[in-house]
Amino acid sequence: MKNIKIILCLFVIALWIQCINRPVSSAPAVKAPEALVQKSPVQVGADQLDLLLPKLRNKNIALVVNHTSLVGQTHLTDTLKSSGITIKKVFAPEHGFRGAAADGEKVKDGIDSKTGLPVVSLYDSNRKPTPEQLADVDLVIFDIQDVGTRFYTYISTMHYVMEACAEQGKKLIILDRPNPNGNYVDGPLLVPSLKSFVGMHPIPIVHGLTVGELAQMINGEGWLEKGLKCDVEIIPVKNWIHQNFYSLPVRPSPNLPNDQAVKLYPSLCLFEGTVISVGRGTQMPFLVLGNPEFKDMPYSFTPKAIPGMSNTPPHEGKVCYGLDLSSVPVEPRINLKYLLAFYKKYSDKEKFFIGSFNRLAGTPVLQQQIKDGLTEEQIRATWQKDLEVFKDKRKKYLLYD
Repeated sequence: MKNIKIILCLFVIALWIQCINRPVSSAPAVKAPEALVQKSPVQVGADQLDLLLPKLRNKNIALVVNHTSLVGQTHLTDTLKSSGITIKKVFAPEHGFRGAAADGEKVKDGIDSKTGLPVVSLYDSNRKPTPEQLADVDLVIFDIQDVGTRFYTYISTMHYVMEACAEQGKKLIILDRPNPNGNYVDGPLLVPSLKSFVGMHPIPIVHGLTVGELAQMINGEGWLEKGLKCDVEIIPVKNWIHQNFYSLPVRPSPNLPNDQAVKLYPSLCLFEGTVISVGRGTQMPFLVLGNPEFKDMPYSFTPKAIPGMSNTPPHEGKVCYGLDLSSVPVEPRINLKYLLAFYKKYSDKEKFFIGSFNRLAGTPVLQQQIKDGLTEEQIRATWQKDLEVFKDKRKKYLLYD
């Protein structure tokens, strides 16, 4: 019996040593606390056909959709066509109707080979539906999965669609979907001088709103051209609140491959305005960071052109050394520690930032704070007053607890 006890003790000690020595890269991705995992099945707006279909009968419809616009496993377009709804055209955002266009790649007008429907690009020379394009349409449906950041361009497309509908007297129905980063609000607010397609509204980087809630805010705050108001009806999500973990059923864009990338995206997208690669041109975009200069770092990858994901990735063909973040815990906040550390490590500080950084940050202040050597805590403290004002304003537009 004594020998058995000794053997058992040695076995437990061996397991403990194995656990503490396990490398971070092999650790499982952090899961949401059990209390926050959704118990009842989430019903997105598109799932609620009993509410939607009666609104569409005997009307000419335009869709603003992409590959995320699913009813179960079936695309919303196919579902509506099979239900006898008259669809006149599809408006396509960045990445296209079927989600096959790489980041930043222009989306062309055309005919969808599966449905035969005209596809009108809103990510080429024209980003707002024209009066002619809406002339034969009674109402427009918007149904796209967003990820809750100011610089994700689907909400910019929604803004211009709202504006066009308001100008032409067309109703817009938004089929709402959960925000996978909807459980917090963080980051600097956009200043008006840096308004662009990667930042249309005076909101923080992480705004904590679904597209339906944001549409209400756009209307309520008068952010459309000339203070116009769009006639918006929202079919809200059922069985979801902001604190619930929501796993996306399909990648929202080609370079956000999984839930971990979606959670890291609010922090890592700022690197797109620097010389640091976020893994475009690999199968792990927004899961890794690196630069050819950092040869003393533990992880390496070589960006290559990948059709439909990255046509000309930064540092293409060069070995980049850095970090694998695919299994690190992700807190519900903008994480600046990687940005500050990589800036400090890079040899030529004057070349670290590139032109798009301030547009992504929404302010020139963050870049200057980093150059001035402020700590993460000092930088975050400068956001708090604006964030409190925004959070208070945001309350008026919330549809979910």
